[in-house]
Amino acid sequence: MSTRVKFLGTGDAFNTRAQCHACHLVRSDAATVLLDCGPSALLALKREGLSADDIDTVLLSHLHGDHFAGVPFLLLASVYDTPRKRPLTVVGPPGTRERIDALYGTLYKEISQRPLPFPFHCVETAGGERIELDGLVASGFRVPHQEREVSLGLRVELDGKTILYSGDTGWTENLVEQSRDTDLFICECCFYETRVDFHLDYPQIRDNRDRFGCKKLVLTHVGREVIAHLDEITDTISIDGMEIEI
Repeated sequence: MSTRVKFLGTGDAFNTRAQCHACHLVRSDAATVLLDCGPSALLALKREGLSADDIDTVLLSHLHGDHFAGVPFLLLASVYDTPRKRPLTVVGPPGTRERIDALYGTLYKEISQRPLPFPFHCVETAGGERIELDGLVASGFRVPHQEREVSLGLRVELDGKTILYSGDTGWTENLVEQSRDTDLFICECCFYETRVDFHLDYPQIRDNRDRFGCKKLVLTHVGREVIAHLDEITDTISIDGMEIEI
């Protein structure tokens, strides 16, 4: 199998364009990985004929609901819908296990108190380290999105391919550095006219496009301002269900 990326959820927190919340599937011979797991992730998987049991690892960029609130539904499906026995690993910023447990307990109080019938591991990182898992190497780096909690950009290496995922971020020169020698850069693009320090706008991306060291750039997490300027955007904008080979 070649390395393929399926853009399962390409919408923002408000499901702009009626697209699912952040969730991108990376499949290769080495591993099957989710980059973020928004609350509609299980729906997005099933639309593509996939199940929670197909996932080896979930990599979370940060702990905003539209990026991680699908994990409890993956756990629930792994117990009752497609019973799982093999391990599931979630990698995320500090506090990931606590937040997942709290959300799962809120959504399914009694069920969450029962032991999971499969090994469930959480690996927490504040960035700056390589995490070696079965079939892949992941590294996170801090990006400017939240004031107090950690938000990460993610760089993933598997089967000789390298993918950079910005998560949610304002402009940082680290995006230029991290994009070097990557096969794919999945970059958030919330705004067009609006400029803030915790999300990207398309003019910022366009002005720095030639500095990125990626072979391919795909925009995601687009907001309504971006949609209003589609005729002015020359880079690829992802939509739910789009798949590319790298």
